[in-house]
Amino acid sequence: AVVDREGRLVASAGDPMLVTFWRSAAKPFQAMPLVAHGAADHFGFGSPELALACASHSSEPVHRSVAGRMLARIEVGEEALACGPHPPLSPLVANEVVRQGVLMTPVWSNCSGKHAGMLALARFHGWPLTGYETRGHPVQEAVLHEIERWTGVPRDRMVLGVDGCTVVSFGLPLLAMALAYARFGVSDEAPARRLRRAMTEEPLLTAGQGRLETDLALVTGGRAIAKIGADGVYCATLPEAGLGVALK
Repeated sequence: AVVDREGRLVASAGDPMLVTFWRSAAKPFQAMPLVAHGAADHFGFGSPELALACASHSSEPVHRSVAGRMLARIEVGEEALACGPHPPLSPLVANEVVRQGVLMTPVWSNCSGKHAGMLALARFHGWPLTGYETRGHPVQEAVLHEIERWTGVPRDRMVLGVDGCTVVSFGLPLLAMALAYARFGVSDEAPARRLRRAMTEEPLLTAGQGRLETDLALVTGGRAIAKIGADGVYCATLPEAGLGVALK
């Protein structure tokens, strides 16, 4: 589905109304409350931290370092991350883990930046840290509000599930995902501008070496911002064209 900022379907292949889970392609919108509520400023998060909050990273040393820095700034231990570890998305890093017999910890998760950002939001408000990833927690309620706002889909029309990293996942039509990205690419709202800037200034942190999101940002000079989900989901915004793209 290719959609403009007004929600008009510009182009499609297959079924643009197919409902599927947004998975990690939702991360820029899951990071929106971190900026909008003032938590990012409170903890001194700049473009590197915000890019990692939007990332499905490759567990490279730089990714683990920034995730650790985020946790240190909010004075929360790594054990608070509900994502747990998993094999790195980068084959090179995954092979190195096997060769060296590395015992991976939660910062190795491709979602560790997102989870650190959610913990920062909870810490900022004084909300409970335990259960921050579960439906009904104030962190997830703040995220759900943003998902509704950017996609135009009311929560009672979403399919809510649990993502592989344990947070709430959102089942939506491809058209709604593309609309959110079209709006994200042209929005004048300060949180959206900051997250866009972070993803274009720090493309290595949003994914990693040899990854589509990183390479596309570098090749286009930031004129295309892409995000992988999982199970074949990709989304992108083309700000100059005012378009959003969602692919399953």
